[in-house]
Amino acid sequence: MSYTVRKKAIRRFSQLALVAIGIYIMIGSALYFLQEKFLFRPSVLPQEHVYQFSYDFEELFLNTSEDAVINALHFRVVRPQGVLLYFHGNAGDLQRWGEVCEFFVAMDYDVLVMDYRGYGKSKGPLSETALYNDGQKCYNYLLQRYAEEDISIYGRSLGAAVASKIAAANQPKRLIMESPFYSVADVAQERFPLFPVKKLLRYQLPNFEHVKSVNCPITIFHGTDDFVVPYTSGEKLSRERTTQFIAIEGGGHNDLITFEKYRTAIKELLKK
Repeated sequence: MSYTVRKKAIRRFSQLALVAIGIYIMIGSALYFLQEKFLFRPSVLPQEHVYQFSYDFEELFLNTSEDAVINALHFRVVRPQGVLLYFHGNAGDLQRWGEVCEFFVAMDYDVLVMDYRGYGKSKGPLSETALYNDGQKCYNYLLQRYAEEDISIYGRSLGAAVASKIAAANQPKRLIMESPFYSVADVAQERFPLFPVKKLLRYQLPNFEHVKSVNCPITIFHGTDDFVVPYTSGEKLSRERTTQFIAIEGGGHNDLITFEKYRTAIKELLKK
């Protein structure tokens, strides 16, 4: 190879390397600066929005800090078998999640479900600490109205991280987790294996740490065809401590409620 050809090849390689480095930096920067966009997909409701559901409920506005107000729904039945504190996923608002919670109300459970800051009618700056503080505020609200032994905590996807944190800090009857991740870093590392995601993430949401401090029974549901939060992440979480792990064959991320195995297991669980 002549000197000229070699020089051109080196120049071409250098150009490609610079492009690759530039793309790497761009993706890494997006992971850092846009991570809230990836994690949280809220929909906002006007303050005058009127919720409509098939069961009786009370709309609440909880002042959780000087700069935050959390909107929540408290469903009540005549003779409750217990109360469920429900933490929803990363998208939507209480109009959608209230309808989901009616599944549990139909089983004679009272349900309290909140919207995270920036979701629905809830207001205030969002952070991992804020998620936990607001979750504890809702738990305290229930403690004023129910015996702690009657409180079950349910977390779906993102909400499972809030649920596990609140369960670890208190003594509820049980913790139920639907499609949970081991941690945000665990899922992100699988999707972006070439990046140091643990150093880039401002949100950790470490379910694996929380469950180690939970004293009540834990049940985990996860679909084998979940392509949002991989089944392997939930299964890995179940190995951190003794849990009841229920795999839903063919289940995705948003459709477990359509599977008879899930519905039957939930009904049996809430009868205990």
